[in-house]
Amino acid sequence: MNPTNETGLIRISDDVVSTIAGLAALETPGIAGMSAGISEGLAKRLSGKNVQKGVSVEVGQLEAAIDLRIIVHYGSKIQDVCRDLQNNVREQVENMTGLNVVEVNVKVEGVAFKEEEKELEEESPNRVK
Repeated sequence: MNPTNETGLIRISDDVVSTIAGLAALETPGIAGMSAGISEGLAKRLSGKNVQKGVSVEVGQLEAAIDLRIIVHYGSKIQDVCRDLQNNVREQVENMTGLNVVEVNVKVEGVAFKEEEKELEEESPNRVK
């Protein structure tokens, strides 16, 4: 976002939008966690950097597009969870940044069972509870 006002230029980093989207996703009922792709997991192990797991964004001057890779709780209605996720992420990003979110794409990469959910919690210390 690069609107010019009387005092200067405002830019919102891709990382900021990614963080907002990730936190909004984890607050959505039915989401067990975010899924890191192979390349992100490898990058995190090799570089030690905290890669934003499961979220990629494209941010323009006025609009944003967001891609999410998620793991849902077993027994959840995936279609309903994904629709709620899209609405929650869109609302949070638009409210906090003023950007128009043109799309929120969701890829369900797994289903978490009770024992797997415990492992996800241990792997994601930043998870909102």
